[in-house]
Amino acid sequence: MKHVADAASVKADQDELELAFPERQVSLGTDNISFRECGQGPQTVLLLHGISSGAASWAQCARILGEHARVIAWNAPGYGASSPLPMAVPSARDYARRLDAMLAELNIDRCLLVGHSLGALMAAAYGGLPGQRAWHRVLISPALGYQSDAKKHLAAQIRAKRFEALERDGLELIAQKLPDRLLTAAATQRQRQIVTENALRLDIAGYKQAVEMLCGENIEQYDFDPAACDVFCGQDDVVTTAEQTRDFARRAGLPFALIEDAGHACYVEQPARVAQVLSKLVRNQDDRVAG
Repeated sequence: MKHVADAASVKADQDELELAFPERQVSLGTDNISFRECGQGPQTVLLLHGISSGAASWAQCARILGEHARVIAWNAPGYGASSPLPMAVPSARDYARRLDAMLAELNIDRCLLVGHSLGALMAAAYGGLPGQRAWHRVLISPALGYQSDAKKHLAAQIRAKRFEALERDGLELIAQKLPDRLLTAAATQRQRQIVTENALRLDIAGYKQAVEMLCGENIEQYDFDPAACDVFCGQDDVVTTAEQTRDFARRAGLPFALIEDAGHACYVEQPARVAQVLSKLVRNQDDRVAG
C-alpha cells in the first residue's frame, strides 16, 4: 500500500508542477529550448540550474517570485527537452549564446539573470556577450571551474571521476545519493525528493557535455560589475563551500551573503529566503524604472 500511496503522491506533485509551473518550448531553427514559466510583472527573472538538476527544481522558489515578476527557468542544452549543443566540449560561452538566442526568441530585452552552481558559470559568461540582456546577475553557490592555476591539475581527475561514477553506479544510484550532498540533514523529505527527481531526468549525453564545460572553465576569466552582480552561498554548502565562494567574491570585488540553514541546493531547501533576496532586486529595479 505504501508504494501505491507514493506513486499517487508523485503523480499529484507532477500534476501540480505542470499546472503551476508549466513546461514550454521555443524553436531556435533546428534546435529547441525547453523552459518552465510562471508569474507576471514588468521584470523577468531567468533562472539557470546546476549540473545535476533541471528547470523543475526551481518550482517552489519560482512560485514565490512569480508574485512579483515573470519567472522563467530554462532546461540547459542537453537537459529536459532542450537540444544539446553541437560540440562535444562546449564552453560556458556556448551555453550563454544559446541562452541569448532563447531570450531573443521570447522578445525579452532585459532580465535579472540568476545562475546556480554550473548555471552561475553560464551567467558569468553571458555577461561578456555583445548586447547582453541582463540588468543584474546573481551567482548562487557558483561553480568556479577547473582551469584556474590552482585547480588545473584536477581537471582530468574530476572528469574521469564523474564519468566513472556514471559507468559504475548508473544514474539512479547517483540520484539517490545526491540529497545527502546537496542538502543539509534538516531538509524535508519532499526537498530530498525534488533533488532526486530532477537528477533522474538527466540525459547522459547532456550531462557529459556539462562535465566537459565544468572542467574546461575558469569563472575568474570573466568580468563583473560590482553594482550589477551579487554572490550568495548556502551557509552549510559542502560542494561550493561558503569559504570558497566568499573568497571568489572578494577577489572579484562582488557583494557576498549567506543563505542561512541551507546546503548547496539552497533554493530548494530555503526557497522563500532565496525568493526574498531576488524579489528585493526586482522591486529595486521597478523603483529605478519608475523613477
